[in-house]
Amino acid sequence: VPEGSFEVGVDLAVTPGKVVHRNPIIELIQYSAATVKVREIPILVIPPWINKYYVMDMRPENSMYRYLVESGFTVFTISWKNPDESVRGVEWADYMEMGVIEALRAVKAITGAEKVNTVGYCLGGILEQVTLAYLAAQGDEAASAQGLPAVNSATFFATHQDFSDAGEIDVFISEPQVRFLEWLMEASGGYLDGRNMAATFNILRANDLLWHYVVHNYLMGKEPPAFDLLYWNSDGTRVPGKVHSFLIREFFLENRLKEPNGIEVRGVGIDTRRITVPTYAVACSTDHIVPWRGASKIREMLGGPVRFVLAESGHIAGIINHPAKKKRAYWLNEAEDAQTLAPDEWLDGATQHEGSWWPDWVPWLEGHSGP
Repeated sequence: VPEGSFEVGVDLAVTPGKVVHRNPIIELIQYSAATVKVREIPILVIPPWINKYYVMDMRPENSMYRYLVESGFTVFTISWKNPDESVRGVEWADYMEMGVIEALRAVKAITGAEKVNTVGYCLGGILEQVTLAYLAAQGDEAASAQGLPAVNSATFFATHQDFSDAGEIDVFISEPQVRFLEWLMEASGGYLDGRNMAATFNILRANDLLWHYVVHNYLMGKEPPAFDLLYWNSDGTRVPGKVHSFLIREFFLENRLKEPNGIEVRGVGIDTRRITVPTYAVACSTDHIVPWRGASKIREMLGGPVRFVLAESGHIAGIINHPAKKKRAYWLNEAEDAQTLAPDEWLDGATQHEGSWWPDWVPWLEGHSGP
């Protein structure tokens, strides 16, 4: 993207809001109300920590956060610290406790709401799922004693479930490569450099993210387009070494999330089947990072009702698809046994709907957000 094409806070991430809480690893942003009245139950969004939070708040015409506040919701989002050596000792449990759990506590303190709806995207969805299972294992009374609101519903965007189908990133997941990565992170200050992360994802889509620009810009001399998504993609982040190692080993390498109590956090076994809140889950049909068939297994991984939607397109474009654009489509299977069908059977019985899935999600959210 040409230098100076965008500026965060000027062209991107301009939905009005304020930082309302801060600790060593997060800032919590609350967006300003855009309607006279708002729904009783607020929303907490948990973005992935490998890119900046504003993927859901690019320009006003494709901002999910703006769409939500204009639909009458109170929206909070986590913005993760871009790590340096000061967070060398931070672990996965810290991301859960100082990230999601502390944010939930802050949302309750600020709004007075006894319930909160959570939304997780990609790695943020994995952390959301682990946190909800962790809190469910402790029980409602323990959560209330910690000043936490009850989680009323959960939404997951493009979130891995069965890591035996981990997409094209599988080529980087093996014991020798993970050991090398751990050595690299330790040698470079205790975190994974954002350039390594960016190179990994660029290689996975070399035709789109590498060779396209070699041909058009270097060989043919064309000016690259000012594309907001590519600007965001280049606004890279680092990842704490211990957090990344836990993610790669416990989830991708060992595939323990699907095993009841296969993962332990702070001595608590994580069993996702303890999560019984109503759930809305979106996967993307051509997602090369989170293949939709693996993501669809959330229907059997949770203990409550799941409304599963398959969106047309990939990991970002399938999620960030404002209804005003009238682009793409999505599939829904509303049969009584839809939650138990195998992925291809689910798709065979699904109905295709033109346009964005957001207008399906918002009424569902309204039904779980109080008066």
